[in-house]
Parts: sequence; C-alpha cells; structure tokens
Amino acid sequence: MTIQPPAPGESRRPEGPRDPGDAWVVAPTGERYWGRFGAAGLLAHDPQRGVLLQHRVSWSHFGGTWALPGGARHEGESAVDGAMRESLEEAGVPLGSVQPRLLSVFDLGYWSYATLVADVVAPFEPVISDPESVELSWVPVDEVDDYPLHPAFAASWEQLRPLLDVRPVIVVDAANVVGSVPDGWWRDRAGAAERLLTRLSDWAAAGVAGTELGLPERTWYPEVVVVLEGQAVSAPAVGGVTVVTAPGEGDDEIAAQAVRFAASGAQVTVVTSDRGLAARVPGTVRGTRWLRDLLDA
Repeated sequence: MTIQPPAPGESRRPEGPRDPGDAWVVAPTGERYWGRFGAAGLLAHDPQRGVLLQHRVSWSHFGGTWALPGGARHEGESAVDGAMRESLEEAGVPLGSVQPRLLSVFDLGYWSYATLVADVVAPFEPVISDPESVELSWVPVDEVDDYPLHPAFAASWEQLRPLLDVRPVIVVDAANVVGSVPDGWWRDRAGAAERLLTRLSDWAAAGVAGTELGLPERTWYPEVVVVLEGQAVSAPAVGGVTVVTAPGEGDDEIAAQAVRFAASGAQVTVVTSDRGLAARVPGTVRGTRWLRDLLDA
C-alpha cells in the first residue's frame, strides 16, 4: 500500500491537498481509494422523503453516478465526525439535524469506508456547497435502485436498506442496576441514579457493538430508556438518555415501556436481573452484569 497526494491542479483538489488525509491510497493490486485515513459518508434517512443522495460531477471517481455525501477523514477524526463534517461541507447538512442509528464499516485493512446511517430529526434542505456535486436530492427508498449508483454505494445499499426499519431500544431497570453493586447507593439513591444516567449517556453516544444487540454491522446507537422509581426520580436529566419516572411500581412501568416499544416495531432489550420482571417483558432480556461489563469496558 502506498500513499499518493493529488497532483496540484487536478480537479478534485485544484490547489493540492487541504488536509493530510486528502490523498489516494494505492492498494497492492493497484486500485486507488480516496482518503489516507479512510473515508466516511452520511446516509441520512427521512421517513417522509427517503435518503439524501449526491449526483457526482463527471471528473470525480465514477463521475455521473449517485452516492452519499462523504469523503476523506482527517487524521485522528472518528468515522462519525468525519461523516458529519463531510456532509456539512458537501451538502450543508446542519449539525443536530440527524441522529446516528448505525455505523457500517467496509474495511480492507489498509483502507476503510464508514457509512453512518442517521435519522433526520430536524428536516432540512440540502445545499450544494462544493464543486463535487451536480445535484443533491431526497430519493424515496423504493426508487434508489433505479438510479445509476456508484458501485461501492450500490453494494452497501443492498446490505443497509433492510436495516433502515431496525430500531434498537434498551430499557433499563435503574433500581436493579444500581442495586447490583454494594457501593452505598442506599444513602443517596438520586445521586446513584444520576451517576448511572451519566455513564449510560457516554456509553450510548459511543455506540454499542452490533454483536451485543444481536444485530449485523459494527456499531449501533440505540435509544436508551431508563426507568426511575422512588427517591431516584429526583435525579437530574442527562442528555442522550430518555428518563421515565414510574408513577407506581417500577416493574409495571418497565413492562409498559417494553410493550409500547415492541408494539411500535422496535427491537427491545430490557436490562434487569429480576426474573419476575423478565417473564413479563417482550424482546431480549439482559442481566445487570451484561450492562455493567459494557459500561466498564
């Protein structure tokens, strides 16, 4: 594998590389891949309008085809950050307008491409903001295959399309998780709940391995719902986690939340070591040790 920066004056980068990542990776077999540190793109999904696609200019790699807004990652940049930055630069995707759902990675060892699938949570209109796009368009999911797709995107689309309807939700029995470790939680139940919420927020933001959820692809970003009861309900809210306060028995609210999400089509995982509760909920049940091991990893 070798690295070749774009020649000064070539169409892709008229003034040469803007970042150390803006370079071609040449495989041992001669194929070239854009992005010294790999590349990333955004598959933004709007249930009403479809997915956001970019019509690539003729001088680009596989010019004239349709693919995702994306490009070379910067040195030290995560795949998620790279996908969001590139989609902002190429399509004007506003920060905060999408919520990550899953990260799919095509990894050759010497080069990788990460596709971030994200749900549109604040509708926006894309804007052509660099010379690499002829057109940006919301394309209904059922019509994507009718477009002349970039070969790499066509291959990934075949795998990702069935996953657009998969929505993982983790419902956490907070009292059971907090009570699983004798760390003095009983002296300050609200404080113990707040510590758990903070750890869950950080964990959810980093993503969960698909293997832990029984799902394909590398990383998922599930909705995390935490049920609080008793004195713990006074714990302050934490971003990235949905907190539900039980009006009565916590077990009843956990079961109700699990049933509601399952009825909406979500893939539900309930975290509890309470056998009685486990028998009442749909979906997959994981013990508190499962969650604590992931939080400590």
